[in-house]
Amino acid sequence: VKEAGRDFTYFIVVLVGISVTGGLFYVIFKELFSSSSPNKIYGDALEKCRSHPEVIAVFGEPIKGYGEATRRGRRQFVSHIEYVKDGLKHMRLKFYIEGSEAAKRGTVHVEVKENPERGRFEVRYIFVDVDAFPRRTIIIEDNR
Repeated sequence: VKEAGRDFTYFIVVLVGISVTGGLFYVIFKELFSSSSPNKIYGDALEKCRSHPEVIAVFGEPIKGYGEATRRGRRQFVSHIEYVKDGLKHMRLKFYIEGSEAAKRGTVHVEVKENPERGRFEVRYIFVDVDAFPRRTIIIEDNR
């Protein structure tokens, strides 16, 4: 009886470990590879910025993207907000870009909206505010 109780306890510990590991893999997969994650939307928007001819002309190549600065000085956090409007999920992102041109920086604004038929986010708009003189806005995509 004593040995069976110990075996059952080990079984429970292993079962808890497997479920915690599975949960961690699910969260990591959802954050990195899901089409609705802020990181995936950021990557897609950054690629559109890198391939837009007017953005290349203003900022130069290569174009780097980064998020908000943290206390440690890292700029990996992409500012985003999720909200529901008319029963559909929306997400707004803001990140920054810079290129090889000296002192040229820009702020990229992105909004995506959930498509109820496909269950995925679709871009409503992507535009870049040029932070250097002359200030202007470059519209990359506008589906409003």
